[in-house]
Amino acid sequence: MKLEERKNILIEVGKQLAEYENNESIISAIRKAKSKNSWFTDENITFALDAVINHYCNEEKLNQWLSKYDKLEKSIPKNVGLILAGNIPFVGIHDVITVFLSGHNTHIKYSEKDAALIPMFINLMNQIDSNVEKLIMSVERLKGMDAVVATGSNNSARYFDYYFKDIPTIIRKNRNSVAILDGSESDEAIMGLAKDVFTYFGLGCRNVSKIYIPEGFDLTRLLSLFESYKYLVDHNKYKNNYDYNYAIYLLNKNEFLANENIIFLKDSALTSRIACLHYEYYKDTDMLINHLSDIADEVQCYLSNVGLQSIETLHLGTSQYPELWDYADGIDTFEFLNKL
Repeated sequence: MKLEERKNILIEVGKQLAEYENNESIISAIRKAKSKNSWFTDENITFALDAVINHYCNEEKLNQWLSKYDKLEKSIPKNVGLILAGNIPFVGIHDVITVFLSGHNTHIKYSEKDAALIPMFINLMNQIDSNVEKLIMSVERLKGMDAVVATGSNNSARYFDYYFKDIPTIIRKNRNSVAILDGSESDEAIMGLAKDVFTYFGLGCRNVSKIYIPEGFDLTRLLSLFESYKYLVDHNKYKNNYDYNYAIYLLNKNEFLANENIIFLKDSALTSRIACLHYEYYKDTDMLINHLSDIADEVQCYLSNVGLQSIETLHLGTSQYPELWDYADGIDTFEFLNKL
């Protein structure tokens, strides 16, 4: 199958997803995904669908992305294994699309947390061209692979490193995103930050889990604006996490502030609990930049409307809109596949 054919399949899938309300197979997959994972709400699935349609199946963006690479037609395709996560809807779809367009064969080990949405996407591809089923397949175990791209926790990464030590790999570990504020942010910018924090209940690696703020910063202003996401506590699992963490922090006499839907905890750690956001004060911007550079291997995205020397940042409110060329962990997956 030629590259142009593969690309056109993705474009057609995007068109069908855009009309998903009229497609029973898509509706059925969404229903199944929600029943298997209660974090997959209608709002979060719709948000993820919109991202896939407008960013990953968009002809103009596909052409822009592919134009950066040479030798995309493979005379001898390799078998590439994918181990997908399941923390947010459609997570891993970028890897599926990348391997497909690279000309290699894809063997997917799905997460139990999301075994409906991406299979539905691939089924749509197969309906457009039945040859897809020979190129993308679901497997229980990855054996005889020429390369593997695996996403998991820090613990599972150690297992992946050992198990696949004899073949080329990309092993992704836990990452978090952070925001840097200086106090000059408008209400609109703070609402953008709220989107970075709350989208997908904060479960994604591109969600902001920690903010760096100057001394004297008014956190109560953030709490007030963040109340626009108060509806999240109507979700049972989110509310249970909020209540549990609130109780734990009280018992431990931690320093924190809270409204009815999020807890701001003063903590140096990057990873925060569900319904919590860590904060840390800074005095000197140069020292902060050095610190942020030191923890680059743990950070997925830096969010800030303030220019930071040597630190590439995204504007507040944009973390959940990655483009095809925004690679997880900053590792060019396409380049990796082209060298196989």
